[in-house]
Amino acid sequence: MDVEILSRLQFAGTIMFHYLFPPLSIGLGLQLFLCELMYFRTRDLAWEAAARFWTRVFAVNFAMGVATGIVMEFEFGTNWAVYSRFVGDVFGSALAAEGIFAFFLESGFLAVLVFGWDRVGPKMHLFSTLMVFLGSMFSAVWIVVANSWQQTPAGYHVVFHDVQGELMPRAEITDFWAMVFNPSSVDRLTHTLIGALVLGAFFVASVCSFYLLKGKHEEVARRCMKIALPSALLFSLAAAMSGHDSAQKLVETQPAKLAAMEAHFETTDQPTGLWLFGWPDTASETVKFGVQVPAMLSFMVYNDPGRPVPGMDQIPIDERPPVWLPFQTFHLMVGLGTLMILVSATACWFWFRGNLIEKRKLMWAIIVMPLAAMTANQAGWITAEVGRQPWIVYPSTQDGVEMMGLKTADGLSESVTAEQVLSSIILFAVIYSLLFAVWIFVLNNKIQHGPESPQELAEYKAKIGKGDMADLIEHRGTSRGHGMMDEGVL
Repeated sequence: MDVEILSRLQFAGTIMFHYLFPPLSIGLGLQLFLCELMYFRTRDLAWEAAARFWTRVFAVNFAMGVATGIVMEFEFGTNWAVYSRFVGDVFGSALAAEGIFAFFLESGFLAVLVFGWDRVGPKMHLFSTLMVFLGSMFSAVWIVVANSWQQTPAGYHVVFHDVQGELMPRAEITDFWAMVFNPSSVDRLTHTLIGALVLGAFFVASVCSFYLLKGKHEEVARRCMKIALPSALLFSLAAAMSGHDSAQKLVETQPAKLAAMEAHFETTDQPTGLWLFGWPDTASETVKFGVQVPAMLSFMVYNDPGRPVPGMDQIPIDERPPVWLPFQTFHLMVGLGTLMILVSATACWFWFRGNLIEKRKLMWAIIVMPLAAMTANQAGWITAEVGRQPWIVYPSTQDGVEMMGLKTADGLSESVTAEQVLSSIILFAVIYSLLFAVWIFVLNNKIQHGPESPQELAEYKAKIGKGDMADLIEHRGTSRGHGMMDEGVL
């Protein structure tokens, strides 16, 4: 058992599990805000019922995101001590900013969002919803900034410190804003946030499609579909454009990753083709069973179909990333993105014509689209991280001076054994399986119960206005734990 492989698997497993929840929180945050904005403008109780329902779903997902995100920070110290020492100054600044500007903002206003119904005014509640949505996005900003710095470091220098008689390198910030706006941060952040908004839109559309097929909560479902379907189409198209912009930058910042994503082994003086699919074989440096579009990669990268793209042979052998996994996950992400554009465009067309509900196969396709969006988000993360190997922090040039990077194998903790890491992986697998089961159970419970009808909401508000607490208590006892008196119950 190799401690490096096990440590990488441990971190990959925990972060991939955690990454199920933040993108959904960000995407749901926008859909929730739009529903509440429509209620604020129209005072239509169907919009308020929708906002109350998505608030409950959002709270469940937010709680899971917090619970699963804490573990990763401990893993930095236990498994990756050398790495933590190297990037501590950079990550400390970014994570401190995330805590101050994002987590406190999101958590503070979440209390008003969840518990503030009928306790604060509509303007304050709408403002709280917006702050929760922005807080979730700001949290992603600082996390992506920190990760992007590893990919394309900027605004720092390397200083050697004495650690128990041994000189150890440490990256220290010299320009905070250069670190924040490093060469890849804006493109990667844009693509990450758009991917989250795609997931949120398809999740809402999926639940609403389920309700419409079952003939349940139709009044609320139809209103939410008006927002969710156009959002899904808009953000799916935006994801394709932002992904294209991000990929074009790779030829300058991370040419090895680009070569791995396209299994481009050999540089020639001919235009470079684009593989639609295939099975890369590193040993023979070929792509088996593949279909290639001639000159397309040259056109996609340079907007010039005649300009060749550098291949893997331009990279030193000991600095080449794996090829098979980034190739497959990148093409999976692109394929799923194309599918989501087609499904959302077709659904919008039939919704505009007024006969979407009659297209039952399309409605079922919408129901499963959140799985496609989640898979695409995960595939994109795998492409970015595996394609960065063998570096955990890329080498760079700062003010004309070449700066050392840090290889993944050199970032490990010296005192951690393979047996310890394997034991923790097994323990995490058990705990996370239980957490996932709880999340699915609670989420399914919320969705099966669904939103209150506008009529039920009107009766509830009338009772509040009369101060009839006896009826309210009776309503709470018969609401199966999911009604309007239990907004904060997870």
